[in-house]
Amino acid sequence: MGLIQEDPSISKADMVENGKLSKKTVEYNIEVLKKKGFLKRVGGAKGGHWEVNQ
Repeated sequence: MGLIQEDPSISKADMVENGKLSKKTVEYNIEVLKKKGFLKRVGGAKGGHWEVNQ
């Protein structure tokens, strides 16, 4: 969640590039964090941002 905390408007593609992870890994981790209530997407893909709940 470090990349999201640094830039809440980061896209999944940027996470893949900057985090040196596969697209599948990024998508899986986001889904797990969303299901556990730690992460929420507010707004759309182009104008939205991530909210981290701790």
